[in-house]
Amino acid sequence: MEWTDIRITVPKAEAETAEAIATGIAGGGIYIEDYSDLEEQVEAIAHVDLIEQELRDKDRSVVAVHLYLSPDENPAEVLELLRERLQKAELHAQLSVTGVEEADWENGWKAFYHAMELGRRLAVCPSWESYDQPGRTVLRLDPGMAFGTGTHETTSLCLTALDELVKGGERLLDIGTGSGILAIAALLLGAREADGVDIDPMCVRTAGENAALNGVAERFAVKVGDLSDQAAGIYDLITANIVANAIISLAPQVPALLGETGTFIASGIIDEREAEVAAAIRQAGLEVRDIRRQNGWVCILAGRPAGDGK
Repeated sequence: MEWTDIRITVPKAEAETAEAIATGIAGGGIYIEDYSDLEEQVEAIAHVDLIEQELRDKDRSVVAVHLYLSPDENPAEVLELLRERLQKAELHAQLSVTGVEEADWENGWKAFYHAMELGRRLAVCPSWESYDQPGRTVLRLDPGMAFGTGTHETTSLCLTALDELVKGGERLLDIGTGSGILAIAALLLGAREADGVDIDPMCVRTAGENAALNGVAERFAVKVGDLSDQAAGIYDLITANIVANAIISLAPQVPALLGETGTFIASGIIDEREAEVAAAIRQAGLEVRDIRRQNGWVCILAGRPAGDGK
């Protein structure tokens, strides 16, 4: 059975937006080619030798998002929709189309996606790979139709922060939950319960499926919507691995939802916008406690100022 492979090639700084656009259109799945942090990823999975010359020669400045269409889908219609959305987003994208056998792209995911150890306690591992490392909490997650598999810097920065912050019994809110990876990781590490919100129904469905795969579905409430109409109560941890504009927009709503000693983890921020986002978080009344950086991406940890009452 032959599928259609639509390849969207963009500069690395535009990869997250391109992936989000492809995710909203994909009927079969997406596959991300991103070799910019190849060495760092291999260090994180030292038991797997991925460094072959073919990989070393890959262009590190661009990311390719592959969108796979099943034989019963119309590539011309999807291409037209893709072009329209990419142009509206003002991305510097190049499109190409090829045919590919179903088995080829399914196995293509497995060629470069392996277990990743993050922080002191966490490991993200695909379903097809065995992993048994003492002291590591294993989160099972396959690459697929929702953003967030742990390989992108924005996600790994958040996961490392959660690995440090989750002590047990916390209530977490994950804004723009995507695959649900952040909420699921927190629950596996000992958080009591988590709420996830996303404007994309497909992401909500995928996050629910991933929660069930990891045995935490009963403690994870994931809903379609935005922060203003779905979040309620007080949270010990609030994560927002989205984009700079969205974080700036939602920042004023965060203090009312964040516990006195809680932490707001904001990521998905390119380094050029670090100061702007940090300023918006401070303007909202939060104190920036830490800023972490990795390969041009930024994660900001913030909380209520000391002694700030409700």
